[in-house]
Amino acid sequence: GLLGGMWADREGYLDTAGTVLAYAGAAKKNGATVIEHNRVLELHQTPDGWQVVTEKGTVTCEHVVNAGGLWAKQVGRMAGVELPVSPLSHHYLISDSIPALERLDFEVPMTVDLEGFTYLRQDQKGVLLGIYETDHQHWMMDGAPWDYGIELLQEDTDRIENELIMGFERYPCLQEVGVKTWVNGAFTFSPDGNPLVGPVPGKRGYWAACAVMAGFLQGGGVGKSLAEWMIHGEPEADVYGMDVARYGDYAQNKRFIRETTGQFYSRRFVMTYPNEQLPAGRPLKMAPAHDAMSAVGCKWGQSWDLEVPLYFAPKGFEEVPSLKRSNAHEIVGEECRVVRSGVGLLDITGFSRFEVSGPEAQAWLDHVMASRLPGPGR
Repeated sequence: GLLGGMWADREGYLDTAGTVLAYAGAAKKNGATVIEHNRVLELHQTPDGWQVVTEKGTVTCEHVVNAGGLWAKQVGRMAGVELPVSPLSHHYLISDSIPALERLDFEVPMTVDLEGFTYLRQDQKGVLLGIYETDHQHWMMDGAPWDYGIELLQEDTDRIENELIMGFERYPCLQEVGVKTWVNGAFTFSPDGNPLVGPVPGKRGYWAACAVMAGFLQGGGVGKSLAEWMIHGEPEADVYGMDVARYGDYAQNKRFIRETTGQFYSRRFVMTYPNEQLPAGRPLKMAPAHDAMSAVGCKWGQSWDLEVPLYFAPKGFEEVPSLKRSNAHEIVGEECRVVRSGVGLLDITGFSRFEVSGPEAQAWLDHVMASRLPGPGR
């Protein structure tokens, strides 16, 4: 049974086609030109910007924004960029009319069931029940076909059986009517589920605005931040969590993309905790002493693509995620006390190393560092 719920007075839904038309209309009023049904064929970087070759001619511009959605992977490759993004399939159903709803003269609130991995809203006199599948399914990891339009994928009810059962138990009215329509479509995810937005490193004038999983929910904020970034040099809000530069070349690894995007999708409605370490896509790179440290109880985290030591624990210890101090707190505290009162070793494999050479190298380092370099032999 249910113990309670949380009311969100700003939840709702909107007409997707109408939203796109409204955005396009506002852009036109501010001087933009909107050209539909005109596929980009090639991108060529020039000293002053970009040449965008389309089916209806070539456009010369200073900036290019990759807002390619399901095709973001291919649009990235046109510029020599490999974006860590992948489409996954997503189911929802629309029921036949439900007698209890037919008798109402108002619309029932939208509902999200985190335990059951489902969301529900009224659709005419029936309901729409959407499912985040724990048994996820990737689709066209290299990008959707160019001729893919609004076609739907074949529903796979066996794969989502557990979520369906929980949904029908949570909303018993669904057991009384049939399913009018099944929808199985694709949307895109990045490894951590956040959008990929901002200037792409190494490609002057090339910007990303993709991997926006909930496009109409996140689109306004993504567009605002991107516009500020392009016009003023930085966005008003802290957008580190969706900065495309947060991933390096290591994220081009197809296994990494498959495992991490799938992990996020399957955990879409799962509680997250501070300092939680998730296993997907790991390990990618390990320090030379990795096996030796593991043998004496090292617990590992990840920084960029490298496995980094967090702390050492007794054999068999497993940290339990918590919103407060976890059960690793005393272990970490004891490790700190031992090092402060004695001596310890620090693995600095993940630290950067810079070689400075030339006749003025020492003078330059003396200038930029907090203290002077020791003399030769010291």
